[in-house]
Amino acid sequence: MVLKQRLDQRLVQKLILAPALQQAIKLLPLTNLELIEVINEELSQNPMLEEETSEKTVQEKEAGAAEREGVEAGERAERREEADLGDEPGAPEKTIDLEFESQFQEYFDDGFRPFFSEKKESPALENVLSKSLSLWDHLNWQANLTFFEPTDREIAQLIIGNINEDGYLQASEEELAEMAGVDLEKIRPVREKIMVFDPVGVGSLDLKEALLVQMENLKIDDEITRQLVHHHLPLLERSDYAQLARLLGVGLQDIKNHIEVIQSLDPTPGRKYSQEKTSYVLPDIVVAKEDNDLAVSLNDEGLPRLRINAYYRKLLAQAAKENVEAYHFLKDKLKKALWFLRSLDQRDRTVYKVAKYIVDRQREFFEKGIDYIKPLTLMEIAREIGVHESTVGRVVANKFMTTPWGVFSLKYFFHKSLVGDFGEEISSLKIKEKIKKLVENEDRSRPLSDIEIGDILAKNNLKIARRTVAKYRKQLKIPPSHIRKRKFIMEGSS
Repeated sequence: MVLKQRLDQRLVQKLILAPALQQAIKLLPLTNLELIEVINEELSQNPMLEEETSEKTVQEKEAGAAEREGVEAGERAERREEADLGDEPGAPEKTIDLEFESQFQEYFDDGFRPFFSEKKESPALENVLSKSLSLWDHLNWQANLTFFEPTDREIAQLIIGNINEDGYLQASEEELAEMAGVDLEKIRPVREKIMVFDPVGVGSLDLKEALLVQMENLKIDDEITRQLVHHHLPLLERSDYAQLARLLGVGLQDIKNHIEVIQSLDPTPGRKYSQEKTSYVLPDIVVAKEDNDLAVSLNDEGLPRLRINAYYRKLLAQAAKENVEAYHFLKDKLKKALWFLRSLDQRDRTVYKVAKYIVDRQREFFEKGIDYIKPLTLMEIAREIGVHESTVGRVVANKFMTTPWGVFSLKYFFHKSLVGDFGEEISSLKIKEKIKKLVENEDRSRPLSDIEIGDILAKNNLKIARRTVAKYRKQLKIPPSHIRKRKFIMEGSS
């Protein structure tokens, strides 16, 4: 077989994501706060974009109108010259540019207020929060005041570096000795000193050790409490109070008193210095009742309104004759600005369509409550509004809706359906709510088992398997019936 090179033509179909499409996809999953950051970044990089302001005086309007008339007159004169010189190089390109810009006329405005010229007041220093102290910084600070030998200080830093956010040591003493290149006997004394640092119990290998160290620090010498922690933590986790009372030879009331002491200890000592930040929800969609109807609107509070900067548009027209390099630069920035504005509009329209369909589909939920919520899938919305399922998934991600019943994540409305006895679709959220109410209203001395809950639901035209009841109960963080009964017995013994 002879290998040789040759040229041939072949027709193939490929899916290529154009830059404009990539930009539109990137904007879809963003929340309002994230979108503000993207808009501000685009404003700082593209001189063709500027932020609209509501403060526009009569003089500015008149000056803008006069300037607009002058620019339009100049453009008409330029077009007449171009028509006379039809063979001028670049004339067809300018015609194409005019056709391209004609599709974005709503973004153009002749008032010039550059974004970078705005004077913003700096925030007061008393409103600036200092960075909170991390667990590792706090431990290292204490280690520097405790260990003065270089070897001990290095071992302490190694131990502290292997402590997780909960305050537990993630490496064994043998592993630490191997990493530090020292004998095992040198690790233990250093770790014992670290365990009595603030917070007490940090650096422990497990929950038992952390609780025992805290008890020693608090001078808790009760023998039964120590036995509970040292030998019977598995029974304590299962709330098997009767078995604990038999093993320790005490009454349920005494067990309860000892458990209260253990509950006063901290099972995760490192969480005191957690760096987790509180997340505040800013709803992207607002649903409100207006004249016995549900009005859907996008929450654009804080979002800058953008338009094309008229000053740089004028520079673009001048640069076409005077500076070719500047003309091409400004022309590229103009096209990017227009596509960015169009992507923002497309995002808003898609989010609104999805939100409107959710409200129309779940109208009874918004009017009457959780018992009337209906099952809904991404595929259903995608088919109804004419987009791909992945597009709906991007819209739903990280978005929240404020309603007459509170603030909900858009994902809250998407859940599976079960079929009732008469073929109707029933939302899984509705079944979970019924399970929750059954447990809340049960006889606590004889709590309902998963089988009994399934039988009650079946009488109400909701036939589901016992394992499904157990799965929904776990999702609701409801303990099994025997655990609920043990807790009731413990409470009744007081």
